Amino acid sequence: MTFNAAHLLGIEHLHPLEITTILDLADTYVALNRSSAKHSDVLRGMTQINMFFENSTRTQASFELAGKRLGADVMNMSMASSSVKKGETLIDTALTLNAMHPDLLVVRHGSSGAVDLLAQKVNCAVLNAGDGRHEHPTQALLDALTIRRAKGRLHRLTVAICGDIAHSRVARSNLILLGKMENRVRLIGPPTLMPAGVAEFGCEVFDNMRAGLEGADVVMMLRLQKERMDGGFIPSEREYFHRYGLDSEKLAYAKDDAIVMHPGPMNRGVEIDGAIADDINRSVIQEQVEMGVAVRMAAMDLLARNLRARRLEEAANV
Repeated sequence: MTFNAAHLLGIEHLHPLEITTILDLADTYVALNRSSAKHSDVLRGMTQINMFFENSTRTQASFELAGKRLGADVMNMSMASSSVKKGETLIDTALTLNAMHPDLLVVRHGSSGAVDLLAQKVNCAVLNAGDGRHEHPTQALLDALTIRRAKGRLHRLTVAICGDIAHSRVARSNLILLGKMENRVRLIGPPTLMPAGVAEFGCEVFDNMRAGLEGADVVMMLRLQKERMDGGFIPSEREYFHRYGLDSEKLAYAKDDAIVMHPGPMNRGVEIDGAIADDINRSVIQEQVEMGVAVRMAAMDLLARNLRARRLEEAANV
């Protein structure tokens, strides 16, 4: 197995073999999660702290469940009432946590680069659960696992990522990962929701859904991130759905066996028609949720192995 990283801060610095290692291990955890036992002890004796400076339901619950199924002691910190709200700096928070000797630190933060800063100040493995508009690596990995299991491979596919590209860390992480695995990536959305210089990422850019979906193997819809918008990016939700919402008429331009994805939470009737979201023959949205737990288990398992190895080496050199 190939994975030597100390932290999981993004997809950008992962080698394709490291991505494959995570996905292969995650496959074994899918089987474990579907069994009656559902528990392992690979993190027994280790402490996992979840710090979510932004609200989250599925990601935090997924990380918590993943840690508990691996046997870790899991603590969720309520950042809404934390010392950060009282004026404490992020670095001071990191130093305080470090004094508690955690082993795994899961962080979601509204500022790009904040998780990387924390990782430089603590003596444990750090997992990025989303930072600003930068990256959301475990989301891209769970999406990759979902695609691989549904299509039988994770290379030479045509993947259309549609919607609010500009504000989406999910889109950025997926774009990087899919590019590393030799896929053809198309970004579809209104010009107001496309980041500047997006074509430099080696993808195709469309502002027409039908043209962008033509012959696609995978259709990945994105949530309109209204909380990150400070202006009129779309004329109205009704107009947005008419032009960019996924319905059966637009989906017909993709391949007949194309799968439909969404990282959630969904705005039905805005980004995606409810009938498409619930179509058991095309939608893999619920599978994404399931794969999320398995991928996070795999990532924490691998990081814990590396952490133990470093600590043993440090002890031997004392």
